[in-house]
Amino acid sequence: MAGWHGTTVSSMLRVVCLLLIFGYTVGKNLHKSADNESCQPKRPPVVIIPGDLGNQLEAKLDKPSVVHYICYKKTDAFFTLWLNLELLVPVAIDCWIDNIRLIYNTTTHSTSAPPGVDIRVPGFGKTFSVEYLDPSKSSLGIYFFSLVQAFVEWGYTRDDDVRGAPYDWRKAPNENKAYFLALQQMIEEMAEKAGGPVVLIAHSMGNMYTLYFLNHQPQAWKDRYIKSFVALGAPWGGVVKTMRVVTSGDNDHIPVISPLKMRSQQRSAITTTWLFPYAHTWPKNQVLVQTPTYNYTVADYKRFFSDVGFNEGWQIRQDTEPLVSDLDPPGVAVHCLYGSGVPTPESFRYSDKFPNAEPVAVGTGDGDGTVNLRSATQCGRWVGRQRQPVKLLELPGNEHVNMLLNYTTVAYIKTLLCSP
Repeated sequence: MAGWHGTTVSSMLRVVCLLLIFGYTVGKNLHKSADNESCQPKRPPVVIIPGDLGNQLEAKLDKPSVVHYICYKKTDAFFTLWLNLELLVPVAIDCWIDNIRLIYNTTTHSTSAPPGVDIRVPGFGKTFSVEYLDPSKSSLGIYFFSLVQAFVEWGYTRDDDVRGAPYDWRKAPNENKAYFLALQQMIEEMAEKAGGPVVLIAHSMGNMYTLYFLNHQPQAWKDRYIKSFVALGAPWGGVVKTMRVVTSGDNDHIPVISPLKMRSQQRSAITTTWLFPYAHTWPKNQVLVQTPTYNYTVADYKRFFSDVGFNEGWQIRQDTEPLVSDLDPPGVAVHCLYGSGVPTPESFRYSDKFPNAEPVAVGTGDGDGTVNLRSATQCGRWVGRQRQPVKLLELPGNEHVNMLLNYTTVAYIKTLLCSP
């Protein structure tokens, strides 16, 4: 382990740390196998596009200075930056924040790592980086493992006809152009090898990435290489939860680390602001953040960013909002699965200590605990707007991540992949 000088944390603190960052709980039980029968021999290859925080990141350090004497200035090799549970503890987290944060340049409208920090995304084209976020394969860091294992039971082979497409989830698509070129090339290679088009399976923010990618491909290319797009828990219209993250930080009320400490890192991730609620989905008169002096809606972002002391956020929002805000149809068959019936934040009320204190009240509505229902169902607007079919499937009671373990989800995907 690298990044700070310290000892291994307790198992209880590991649980706390994971909840702190994710704000959700992964179910204890994996899915029940839809059944173990193999797919047809000529099954479509699969590419998995993970969501925000949904794949490992590694770092190598040669820094001119550090924020605390316990932090490493220099490492001889790359080490796991995300998910490394040993770094997400008091004091040590200062090292982690300083390494994983992005620096936004208001002139170039681009981001960079802090001086002396080199961050890379491991495992492109492989599945390990999206199956387990923690390389130690702790059950606490399980992500796509259950689904990938189901594929293997159906006859698929890891890193061959089922592959992962991890990326730097701190950045929006406009700064990940090399990623999209690599994704295109991998899809083409997999399709040519299999003799047929590829199925894309994305989760959460990965759907926004996938939509951006497909919107930038010629229709002839999509007709040749893409069989279908399975969208799981997509935040098509953004999520209200991100406004709390930017306002006061979010540690899910876990007391070991201050939300305000987390706020600096969370603000620096460009994708946090990118996922703010969109005007095409939220009514302009719906209050998202309430304070004693002002009520903020989707029409008040410029003032909101100024009032919370994050003026760069307004520029970042202007940079990223147009990327997929038109919600143009992807031009491929879409299977849109989403959770419902789980209390999901849809408004935050603050005291006069705004923005430097936790909200005094959280209003909830329908959704999957993270993605509001009104956002998740926006894929329905594509019905009739493209010649390819668009199917929606509601998963009542399914939480944002647990939907990956759900029997209905797995069975639906198997039917899609294994049917002639």
